Order: sequence, then structure tokens, then C-alpha cells
Amino acid sequence: MTCPMRPISSGSEHCPYDYIRVYDGKDETSPTIGTFCGMGKFPYSIIGTSEDLYVEFVSSPAGPLLNTGFHFNVGNWPGHVETAGVRNGSCDWLLNSESLHSGNEGIFLSVAHWYPPYTSCTYLLKGRPGEIARLYFPSFRVNRIESPIQPYDGDCGESLTLYDADWPDDAKIIKTFCDTFSKPMEKHDFVSSSNALFVKFESKTGSYSGSSLYYWAHYDFFNATRFGTPVPGTECDETFTSWKERSGKLRSPLNTLVYKRPGDPPTDLSCTYSFITDKRLYARVILIVESVNFKEHPYAQCGHCWDSRVDRLIIREPSIDITEQYSHQHQYQQQHQRQQQNNNIGRSHCICRSTIVDKLINNGPNSEGQPVLRVVSRGERLELKLLVDGAHAAASYFKQSLPLFEAKYEFAHSPLCGPAILPATTDGEFEFPHYEALGYVAPPRSIKCIWELRVNRDRDIWLHFDKIKFASRSCEDGKLEIFLPGTAEPFLSICGENVSYVREMPIISAAQIIPNIRISGDHDSGRFNMNSIQTQTHLQLPSQSSLPPDYQQEEFEWPTVIVQFTGSMAPARAAFKIAWTELYHLPRDSSGALNTQKLEEFCGFQCPGDSGCIPARLVCNGIVNCPVLEPRSIFKNVHNNTDSLITVEEPNDESIETCGTNIVSEHGTISGSGNGVGGLASVVGSAGWAGAGLGAALAVLLGFLCLITVCKLCRQRTTSRDIHVSY
Repeated sequence: MTCPMRPISSGSEHCPYDYIRVYDGKDETSPTIGTFCGMGKFPYSIIGTSEDLYVEFVSSPAGPLLNTGFHFNVGNWPGHVETAGVRNGSCDWLLNSESLHSGNEGIFLSVAHWYPPYTSCTYLLKGRPGEIARLYFPSFRVNRIESPIQPYDGDCGESLTLYDADWPDDAKIIKTFCDTFSKPMEKHDFVSSSNALFVKFESKTGSYSGSSLYYWAHYDFFNATRFGTPVPGTECDETFTSWKERSGKLRSPLNTLVYKRPGDPPTDLSCTYSFITDKRLYARVILIVESVNFKEHPYAQCGHCWDSRVDRLIIREPSIDITEQYSHQHQYQQQHQRQQQNNNIGRSHCICRSTIVDKLINNGPNSEGQPVLRVVSRGERLELKLLVDGAHAAASYFKQSLPLFEAKYEFAHSPLCGPAILPATTDGEFEFPHYEALGYVAPPRSIKCIWELRVNRDRDIWLHFDKIKFASRSCEDGKLEIFLPGTAEPFLSICGENVSYVREMPIISAAQIIPNIRISGDHDSGRFNMNSIQTQTHLQLPSQSSLPPDYQQEEFEWPTVIVQFTGSMAPARAAFKIAWTELYHLPRDSSGALNTQKLEEFCGFQCPGDSGCIPARLVCNGIVNCPVLEPRSIFKNVHNNTDSLITVEEPNDESIETCGTNIVSEHGTISGSGNGVGGLASVVGSAGWAGAGLGAALAVLLGFLCLITVCKLCRQRTTSRDIHVSY
């Protein structure tokens, strides 16, 4: 009699006689892995979930005597690494950022033990609010299913799916790996867009010895907090608008993943931070770069910041049409528009590592705590761009906590300040507050105004206050500062406690307001420039040779005086009016004599004390345009042959000696004696006194007639006003 051999089979329904049953644990109460019978070599290994397996052999009395029993080997297999997370069930994990030490990575591995068909293992990577999760596989292999518990003929018998969500949302699948057609992706970063990333392993077949998808996964979390509004479609661009926040802080990306650059060779990183305002809210942007921490580039130097590949910051102001505020300058406006169309160049600064080193060398310990750069825009836009060379970005900055730069910004110059840029004119004035704006702008709690007063070349300028008032004596309630090019400290600072200084305003010479012109590569520390009130490091402007001559004149070479007011808009708010006059000095010829060719055009009147001259149209116009000088003291002989000290005051542009008596009838009062204070009695002649007497007599007569009329009206009102009505 011949009995056919039963092949190796599994399952109770296939093994009615002798069989072996394997349990995943210490005894028969543990989960059953499988029941096996038949003859032959077992085709695969069985791996338990723990350090224990329980094997039970059952022999049937009805079985044939030809069976020879069984033989098996027992060994150990590396188990799971310690995962920093919370396990829910057999293979569901919560992996959160709180379980990781700062900057560390967590690890989890593929399923390396048996599991039944239709098993699902999940891993939820959960970060703090504002964080993003990263997952990558240092090792990944895709094998065929070698030890299935249940056969499956279709595709994707086993799969691993990554979701950009905190649950298996099919609409947010990042990637799916299958056992039949997927290509493994090692060392590729899978990054979530929120603080959660969900990983799900599914098997339709089950396995006696682990997954056909063998992977070793690392995960970590990064702070993706933004300080401004992210720009869609960009890695790290942000926008800061005045209608959201008036001031704030920013820094280089907190998410250091941006420094791991894709491509071969790696692409460079460019982050643009745009500051945008509206002149109906604010007309200027103030940007203060507080610190810069660039690593030294291994293959490039910062000798020329603009053309080098070193890591750097570029602060750029787009070209603006300043003549929008002064439509009457039509020719200037057309010229500027042509320049803007043909040369889309804005004012820029470039900061790299060597500028910071030079600052420390030049300023020493005093540079601690000082800002790297303070830039005040001329218009409503300002851009800060961070450029990092992709070749060394990851090695220098990935997972580095020190920021590449830190900065703060503020929007200033509200409509209450009036025009921000005052074009160069022979004379003019501006007033605070700008009363035209009071009707449609609510006064803010605090205010900062920055006026740029441009001056014609080779002209001195004299500022004088027509009126000035502060809310209190405290400088916190109001402070007026005047800055000159080339200085970090104010030329003059005025507040309530020293307001008397405005009575003796000094002349600002043309030499003091020479524009700070630098070509590319030059270094200039602690200087004032056209759009920077404080510059305390070495900065590089674009090469002047790259700009057309007209553009250089319009944008770089205006002598300027910056007037800044900072204060509160209290009910008793500050108010002032500042007037200015440009003073011209006649050149001298080779013999030392004054060249009078331009006498009529620019020098119609010589101001006292050789302080300069002004055009004739400014003489006797009711406004003192010549500076107020100290009276000169001289000794003069008198009748008793003794010397006495007297003062001699030179006539100014509004003195009686200059204008005569006719100026009284034109202006009512004039300024006399060069000190801005005049009186009517000092210039009125005898005919004037007769007219004054006649006017006084007429006034008395008119008053007497009015008194009689009032008395008559009062007597009439004393009669009874009772009205009797008959009923």
C-alpha cells in the first residue's frame, strides 16, 4: 500500500492529524501564529514579536506510522530599537516632538516580525504648533513577499503610505511605496506642511517573518514660525505690511531645512523680505539690522560684496518717483520717469561677513549692542534679501540655532507729517502737524516723522523756527533732531527742556552736508547717508560707474539735512513750523576779489556778517531770510574823550535801512535790527503819526454812536411785554 505524502500545509482545516502549533508568547494563551503539518522543508522562518515563542506538538492516534516527527532550529533576531514615543496597541505609535531632545532625531523601523493578514501599523509624527515634521529613510529596500500567511495575486500586497495630515487623508498623500512597482527613495526628505505627518503600513497577505518593505526611518521636527505673511510658491519669502503691524521683528528662517539645497550642484538660497506701506498710513520704512552671523565661505572672500558668492544681505529700495508730491516740477518728473524705465536700480546696501569683522576691528568693544545698519526708506517699499551659497549652506547652517541675521522694522511718517521729501529750493517751510490731514486721519498715540530736506550744491542753509511748542518739558513727549551726512549723532536735538536753543540756530555750511558718496568696495563706518540715519558698519553701495550720470545726480548726490521728530500726539500736542533759506557765497577770482557775475541771479542781497547772500526777491518780503547774528561790539570816542562800549548791528533783509518806510504799509509790521523783532513806532514818520491820530478820533466817534444806540434799545426793552389774550 502506498500513501501519498501531504505537503507542508498550514491551518487547522488542513491539519486534522499530526500538527505543530506555534504561539507568540510563553504559553498556549498567547496569540496563535499558525498550525503546520505535512512533510518537507519548511520554506520560511517564523519571527515572534518578543523574546518568547511557545511550540505545541499534537499527534493523532489515527495517523500513519511513517511520520518521523519534526526538527527545528531556534535563534535570535535583532528587535526594534527604542522608539521615543507612545505605543497604542501592537504597532500603532504616537511620535511627538516633546519626546525628543532638542535637535535630536527619532527612529522607527519596518515591521520585522510576524503579523496576520490585513495588518495595519501607523506612525503619527506630531509636532508643536508652528513646527513641521521631516521623515527620511537612510536605508530602504523593496523585496517580494517571501513568507505570506495568505496568498495575494494583485499589486500592492504590502504598502507604505505617507500623508501630509494627522490621519490617513487620501487627498493629502505625499508618497506610496508598494512591494510590486515602487522604487525605494533613500535619504530623501519628506516634509509636512503642518505640524503632523502620518505614516501607514498595510499588508493584505500578512507575513511570518516581517515586511517585504524593509526601511529604517528617521524623523525630526523644525520650527517653521514666520514673522510676516508667507509668499505662496516660495521657500522663505515674507511680506510685512503697515496695515497689519506698525512695527515688529524678523530674523533668518527658523526652519533650517531651507539650507539643505536640492539639485546637483545645489541651488542657492534666496529669501526676500518685503516691507510695504501706503502713504495714506505711513510714507517711510525704518529697518534696523541688529546682528549678522555669516560663516566664512571656504572658496570665496568678501572683498567685493556685490559680485562675490559669499553669504550676504542686500537691502534694496525700489526706484521711486519722488515728484509725485510736487506735480509742478513737470520737467523733473519726466526725467526721473525715463531714468526709472531705463535703469531699474534702487538704492542698495550689501553686508557680508568681512563687514562685520571690520566693524569689530574699527569700533572695538564700543560696537557691542550697536546695530549693524539703520536704513530709512524714501518711499513706501523696502526689501531685504538673504543670499546663501547652496554649495556650503547645509554644512554651515543646517540645524544651527544661531540666526544668520536679526532685524526689526517700523513704519513711520504718517500723513500728519506732510511730504517726506522736500526738494531743493532757495527758501521754503514745512509745518507739523500737517493740518490738511487732520480732517481724515485720526491722531495716533505716538508718531515719528522724518523729513529729507534737499539743498542745492555749494549752498549753506539756515533753518529758523517760525513757531515751536512741545506738549511738556519731557523729551519723551516730543523730541526734534537734525542729522547731517557723515554723522551718527544728531547735529541738534531740541525738546521742551531746551527749546530756547532755537533762537540762535547756527548756519549749516555746504561742507557739512556734502553727500556721502562711496563707490563699490569702499568702506565707511559710522556715516550718515541719504537713506540711512545711522550706519555703524562698513557697507558697500552699487558701483557708480554702473549708473547714468543723471541718475547719480538725482539719487546719490543731493546734499541733505534730515529732520526727525519723535513724540506723542497728546491733547496738548507738539506743533512747529520750520523755514529754511539757502545762502550763496560769491566765488573769488585769482586776485582774491569777489566774482560778481552771478550777483543778480543768486546774490541780490548780502546778509550781515558775510554769512552769505540771498536772491533779491527775498528782500523786504516780510520774512527774515538772513541769519540772526550776534551784535558786534566796538569802542568809539565820545565828546568827553573817553571810550564806551556800544553795539553796531548790520541791516538785514527786512531792516528799515534796507526796505525804507514803505514796507510798513505793505506788511503792517516788519522785522528790524537783524534779530527778527521789529516795531511800528521805529519806522513811522510824522505823516504816519497824523494818520494814526485821525484814525483814533474816528474810532472814538464811532464808539460813542454805538453806545447811544445801545442805550436807546435798552430803554425800549423796559416797557411791559405782557400780552393779554381774551378767552
